[in-house]
Amino acid sequence: MRKIVHRHLGKVVAGAAIAVAGTAVMVGITLPGTAGADETGGTGSGSRSASQQAGQEQAAVQPGVVEQAPAEGEKGKGRDPLTDDEIERVEKIAVNRQLFNSSEDVEGDRGPQRLGVDLAEPQDDEVDDPNAPRRAEVSFYDYRDDTLVTKTIDLDTGKIVETGTQHGVQPPLSRAENAEAAALLIADPLGAGLRADYKDAVGKELTSPDQLLLNGAVYRAVPGAQPAVLDKCGEHRCVRLFPKAKNGPWIDARSLVIDLSARKVAQLDRG
Repeated sequence: MRKIVHRHLGKVVAGAAIAVAGTAVMVGITLPGTAGADETGGTGSGSRSASQQAGQEQAAVQPGVVEQAPAEGEKGKGRDPLTDDEIERVEKIAVNRQLFNSSEDVEGDRGPQRLGVDLAEPQDDEVDDPNAPRRAEVSFYDYRDDTLVTKTIDLDTGKIVETGTQHGVQPPLSRAENAEAAALLIADPLGAGLRADYKDAVGKELTSPDQLLLNGAVYRAVPGAQPAVLDKCGEHRCVRLFPKAKNGPWIDARSLVIDLSARKVAQLDRG
């Protein structure tokens, strides 16, 4: 592994952990070991061919179509984990036509960004009831107005029983969001250090998030502790990435923050 060179904004890091420093508040930052690095990242949009881009541009002008909820399929019982069939079904129930047409995902396409589907906790009077209704909670992020949307669905009836919207709430990042953050960083002038360190470590040009294993943490701004361009982080969805070259080392990108809502990259002041 090469020596760390200060001309690079990113630096190759030896070892499996990074000690995180700085004045900004970060949520749940734990750099994983090399063996498990591909569990939460590493998939991204990648490069698209001209024909794919043309097809997507053509599709973008077509009216949005929300699929009908599929048949119930395999069902779990009680507090069993959600089955694949249940997850697919509730996701399609949750995204009705109104939500689909009025929201945007992390790439700016129509429809909210999927975050996750979880088995909902029972209500207080249902804790000891073996026949309590089985519900799923579906969460999305709407990049059009930076809103966390959650919908609770009764798995027996297929009906939405509760809808919640929150601003300023930043749950853990999805794999798609980490990949889009990496794509923005790679394409930005501030990503020059990351690209240079990747080439030094691997011997190839870094052009796509697919070449990296990605972990990311939500970044929240503290007044006066970062460049003004990042002051809305917390209201906006912002990411600090911990990239690792596939079959290579970790690369230090801690000084860079990607504002996914504004689609901008900024460098933190070095103390």
